[in-house]
Amino acid sequence: MKPNNALLGILGGIAAGTLVGILIASNKGAKTRKKILRKSEEFAEELKDKFNDFLNEAAAKYEGKKQEAEVLASKGKTKITDVKL
Repeated sequence: MKPNNALLGILGGIAAGTLVGILIASNKGAKTRKKILRKSEEFAEELKDKFNDFLNEAAAKYEGKKQEAEVLASKGKTKITDVKL
């Protein structure tokens, strides 16, 4: 399992456990709804941060591979030019 998938699974488990704990707790409805809203906002923020980290990592890898491809293409053009001469 990839680390990103494992992390998302763990975060999902934590969110589900928190939700069940809040629903089972003996609080008034309004207070419980506020807790659920606060926890869901926290979870959404964590998920958004993790997704942004993933996108940044993917973009960095893409740029690295793009640069490698440009270098290889340049070397290939040089070799073709050398062969033609």
